[in-house]
Formats: sequence, C-alpha cells, structure tokens
Amino acid sequence: MAWFFTVLLLFIASFANACDRCIFQSKAAHYYEDAPTSYGGACGYGNLGLEMSQGYFAAAVPSLFREGMGCGACYQVRCKNATLCNTMGTKVTLTDKNSDNRTDFVLSKKAFTAMALKGKSQELLKTGIVDMEYKRIPCEYNKNLSIQVVEWSHKPYYLAIKLLYQGGQTDITAVYIAAQDGSGEGRYMKRNYGPIWETNNVPGGAIKLVVIVVSGYNNGRGIVIDYALPAGWKNGDIYDTGIQIKDIASEYCNPWRCGEEPWK
Repeated sequence: MAWFFTVLLLFIASFANACDRCIFQSKAAHYYEDAPTSYGGACGYGNLGLEMSQGYFAAAVPSLFREGMGCGACYQVRCKNATLCNTMGTKVTLTDKNSDNRTDFVLSKKAFTAMALKGKSQELLKTGIVDMEYKRIPCEYNKNLSIQVVEWSHKPYYLAIKLLYQGGQTDITAVYIAAQDGSGEGRYMKRNYGPIWETNNVPGGAIKLVVIVVSGYNNGRGIVIDYALPAGWKNGDIYDTGIQIKDIASEYCNPWRCGEEPWK
C-alpha cells in the first residue's frame, strides 16, 4: 500500500510536465571553453559527463534543471537561423545548471556547431546567442543503469551514490535503502544534488537499493529497480544494475500549451 501512495504522489508531481515532449521556443548560447566544470557541471558527473554525452552536453535553466531531477535528461535542440543552421539540430544531455536568464540552454561548442550548415560553424560560434527551439527526447545508452559509490562516502557511517546511464524519458524520484538480509528498518535516501543520493544510516553487509523511476507525464507509470550493493562496496566503484531503461510515456499534448505540433 505504501508503494501505491508513493507512485501516486510521483504521478501528481510529473503530471505538471505533461507537455514535456512538445516544442518550446527560446535562445541558446555556448560555452567558450569546454571543461570538467561544464561537462560535469552542477550534476556532479565529472569526467563521466563527457563520456555519457559524447561531448554533446548542455546547461539548462532552473525550470529544466529542476533542482537536479533534470540531470541526465536529453533534448533535441535546433537553431532557427536559416542562413547558418541546418534543419535537424543536435541532441544534448543536461549536465549543468544555467543561471543566465537570457537563454534556456548553454551548449558545448561541439553541440552548438553541430547545428550549423556545412562550412558555417565558425560563423555560428561568433553569433554567441541564437534563437532556437527544443523538445525533450529519450536518452539512449548502450549501457545499463549503473550505481557509482561517490568518492566521499565513508564506510560504515555515510554512503553517497551516483546514478548513471538513466535511459528513456524518465525521472528518478526516490531511492530506498535497507539491509539485504531484511534486518533493521529501511529508509529513503536524501538527494544530495543532481543524480547523487546520500544517507548517514548505512546498513551493514550487503545493501538493498530500490530505485523509483517514473516515466509518466500523463500516465505516471513507475518502474521499481531492485539492486543489491555488495557488502564489500568501495568508493569510486561502479556497479551495473543489469537493467537498461528505455521507458517512454504516452503523450497527449495540449496544443494551447505547446504552441506548435510536436516533432515527429
């Protein structure tokens, strides 16, 4: 019964984003120097942010960053300058927070120039800021959802984990932790920031982790991923859950909210 109410609450929270796959109009800028502080960014991915995004990463405004829940989300973005830009645009992975209210996105130079027509990359870079449109799309990884023990964890008193390769068009909204052998009481971990969750109450032995993934903008469908972190967990190690997330929610977009038809 508790799980039912949890998923119900998550559905209500996600319903507000029911038009997440529609096209939105805004502006985009680019990083002048791509560095770990940009491709790892406020999401705390570090060098893995560059690997996950293959260099096509971006910072987004607080409404898209969503206090870290938006970390790892994927977007299709395209420039609207027909003299400089192609019609396909590019895909980016959200790895950072953009606090500059002039643009919704700040793109890596690789992503920004990927929007350019052939031979127009440098000219596009010189514009600095361009009109653009964007929509959320599913993330596609050839890897399973993975759990990294964060470097500052301190066994046995403190555990922080980072969730990697979150595929599909989903949000991770809760992580539950308990002893794998069923002893003691379980509890929810606290989101530290971005994809990082923490607890000061670490069970001994192997640890049961239950990750709640919500794919719903309209149907609020919850996915429960149950994984056992081994008793010998070590800081920095990455553990493969064996589950690849590809879930995409059905979409019924309100045209008054979208402003345009969704991209096909």
